Amino acid sequence: MTEILSETLADELVSIARTATGDSLRSVTYFNRSNFEQLYLRSDLERDADLDTFVGHEWRGYRDTTNAYQATETELGAYRYTIRAFENGYLLRVGTERSSVLLTTDDVTMQEFEEVAEAVSRSLESHSESSDHE
Repeated sequence: MTEILSETLADELVSIARTATGDSLRSVTYFNRSNFEQLYLRSDLERDADLDTFVGHEWRGYRDTTNAYQATETELGAYRYTIRAFENGYLLRVGTERSSVLLTTDDVTMQEFEEVAEAVSRSLESHSESSDHE
């Protein structure tokens, strides 16, 4: 797979996710409009997920969601991230206009989701800004 992000950012994203969710972390995948890279997969899980389809759906979903909520002001405030619940775990999608991160977890608290979402968002924005100045 083509490396689409720096090793520094990849390590940082995995570290953020592991710190916030501990052993509940299942996987971390970074993606942008044209490519993706799975950065972490817990050792007890199989590498059989159809990431092409999954990432494509999440990219379109992020774009649609941000567009929908930018157009209307709600009492809830600005859209920040998405949590999806599945039979065997949870998915957290955090993104910017240029890239996003998917984290899958076992059961974690809302506080842990909040912590990891905020830290991932800051990291993506920080690395996006630094690449804009290069």
